[in-house]
Amino acid sequence: MDRVITRRRLVQVSAAGAGAVMLTPTLLRTALAAPPPLEKKAKYKVGFSQVEMNNPWRTAQTASLQAEAEELGHELVYTDAGGSEAKQISDVDSMIAQQVDLIFLAPRSEKPLAQAVLKAKAAGIPVILLDRDVDHSIAEPGEDYVCFIGSNFVQEGARAAEWLAETMDGKATIIELEGTTGSSPAIDRQKGFRDYLAGTYVPEDNGGMPASVPAGGFPDMQIIASQTGDFARDEGRQVFETLYQANPTANAVYAHNDEMALGAIAALEAAGKVPGQDVIIVSVDGSRDALQAIIDGKLGATVECNPRFGPKAFETMEQYANGEEIPEMIINPDRFFDATNAEEFIDEAY
Repeated sequence: MDRVITRRRLVQVSAAGAGAVMLTPTLLRTALAAPPPLEKKAKYKVGFSQVEMNNPWRTAQTASLQAEAEELGHELVYTDAGGSEAKQISDVDSMIAQQVDLIFLAPRSEKPLAQAVLKAKAAGIPVILLDRDVDHSIAEPGEDYVCFIGSNFVQEGARAAEWLAETMDGKATIIELEGTTGSSPAIDRQKGFRDYLAGTYVPEDNGGMPASVPAGGFPDMQIIASQTGDFARDEGRQVFETLYQANPTANAVYAHNDEMALGAIAALEAAGKVPGQDVIIVSVDGSRDALQAIIDGKLGATVECNPRFGPKAFETMEQYANGEEIPEMIINPDRFFDATNAEEFIDEAY
């Protein structure tokens, strides 16, 4: 059963206001048993710390938050960290100084941004994490921040592995293009993919999907090279070029997002290869460009990771202000796109 928190479960602390900001993280964790409360009011001043805006997924996520804030009449203090952990930490500091009511945070990586969560808590500002989590040994959901809203990244990796294993009849030499080093999507998408192929994936721990894992896994599905492309198309292209030149026998690619997969497609075409025939590619996100690549026969499949967080994020904020129970993790359901349905759904893709 998921642990839940409400405003009524908050431990009352007599030292409030500016003095609370001076608490060390260790003292803070013991002094406050739950995130700061959120006063119920008609309109809020809300911070949204975006990690970067280097791909369509991020653009769609930002647009969703901005549109929902405008529709509800809330003031949104928006920042773009440009892929810099230091800048994102500074952005959170700025939001704290501006005394926003709540912060939506899409953390670049798990450990450094966990400290930013603790700083917001010390300042009496609740935080809701969007699409990426932080290190739970530093900051815990339901105690240091309200909750995480996003996808089951481990499941995404396993679904990609399941499709690739079926498509390749259980035998492939794979190049893996990893996401941003230290980020929860990169860590978990790699884990789900590798655990499934190794036969150690546990469906019941991940929403029951994929439903089963063959005993012994797929010993002939070998990852022969793996390197970060930082979730970016051009960097993914450059990294794939290097890895493919060093491993010309590779006949499959697993990319942690569509942008890197599209970069790999461009690199293959530049090398005179036919993506979708010479090399089979699977990725994660479900972007319009990826669905078009599936329709064109260049990309095999993509696991959806829905970027439209606005409605759920602001709904959760309102529920928290109302004192309702909030699950520590709110998982978005994700679809799967391949040649059987890409054309059906491309018009609604971002």
